[in-house]
Amino acid sequence: MTVNQASFRHAGPQELAVALQDARHYTLALFEALAAAGYDDAARVPRLPIVNPPLWELGHTAWFAEWFVLRGALDSRPGAASGHSLLARGDDWFDSGTVPHSARWTLDLPPPGAVKTYCHEVLDRILDRLAHEAADDDALYPYRLVLAHEDMHGEAFLYSLQTLQSRDAPAPTGSLAPRAQSAAAGRAGEIAFPGGSFLRGGDQSTGFVFDNERDAALVRVAPFAIDAGLVSTAAYLDFVHDGGYERPQYWTDAGRAWLMTQERSAPRYWAREGEDWHTVRFGRPVALDLAEPVRHVNLYEAQAWCAWAGRRLPTEDEWEYAAGSNQPGFAWAALWEWTASPFLPFAGFAADRYRDYSAPWFGTRQTLRGASFATPARLRSPHFRNFFTPERDDIFAGFRSCAL
Repeated sequence: MTVNQASFRHAGPQELAVALQDARHYTLALFEALAAAGYDDAARVPRLPIVNPPLWELGHTAWFAEWFVLRGALDSRPGAASGHSLLARGDDWFDSGTVPHSARWTLDLPPPGAVKTYCHEVLDRILDRLAHEAADDDALYPYRLVLAHEDMHGEAFLYSLQTLQSRDAPAPTGSLAPRAQSAAAGRAGEIAFPGGSFLRGGDQSTGFVFDNERDAALVRVAPFAIDAGLVSTAAYLDFVHDGGYERPQYWTDAGRAWLMTQERSAPRYWAREGEDWHTVRFGRPVALDLAEPVRHVNLYEAQAWCAWAGRRLPTEDEWEYAAGSNQPGFAWAALWEWTASPFLPFAGFAADRYRDYSAPWFGTRQTLRGASFATPARLRSPHFRNFFTPERDDIFAGFRSCAL
């Protein structure tokens, strides 16, 4: 897969102006989809740790852009920005660093119309300022930062839409899915890499680099063989049919502890009726597509499948090496991909202006690489490090495996 990094990391003022408008249009469209389902009212949004009230999240994306661009903040800590928010209580409502997740359901937020007006006003002022900005990396850093932030929240909105709409999905009628067939070729082959040294991390000499990608360093990987594509639904269904969720020998200690808290015998959103299986996509039951990558599995499930199949997850260094190899058979960007690597800083790490982006989560999250179908193309990069807690299965994540 080829990714045009210039569309985001090296974008100039004109490209950024177009992208910022595109991101805001998409954010508002997703908010409208959630509002149409009644989720603009926080009282109707269940208090789940994996979602935010959509009205709060919408306001937060605009507030973040206002904080770093219009108010010139060089830091995300309270008091680091100049002046006041366009909303009288904007800092009190929408600063994710000071407003705990649990408190976001009880805030006396403005009505949706006022928050959308705020979004439009912030964007208009940013575009006016951007039109007169110098085309150099220092001047464009905050614009690139807020674009990336909004793109990530756009994908998070889509996670929320899937989560909330799927909670009350109707039962399927009739036969939806074929019986699973053998999945011996479900991973679309394997690619052997000879190993060697490569430059891991983002190039901080030019363009935009996330703080967790620094410092770029020459890293050596041993020879390895990795799936060309992600593990398929059919391949995972074989594990399910073989009683994979009932066989503790395939699960790590943490995975077994997670299973003890679940009533789970298949991935999130899967259900079985007789010999037929279906899944739920944005509130609609649909047939399992056996050829597509298995979706909505967490780290523990990925590790268990690998143990059952006599495989292992790739490290993030192996993944980046493979993705940067220009090997035409290595396909990525369908789903985020779990790796075997915990989310840790690289040597030389220093927090950037958005201090809460990476540093608070080191050691408590697992690294995912790649991108998903919901990730804007401008954000995709072989250097991008995503990170979630191991039990998260609401995200658009799958995995590929390596030979032992």
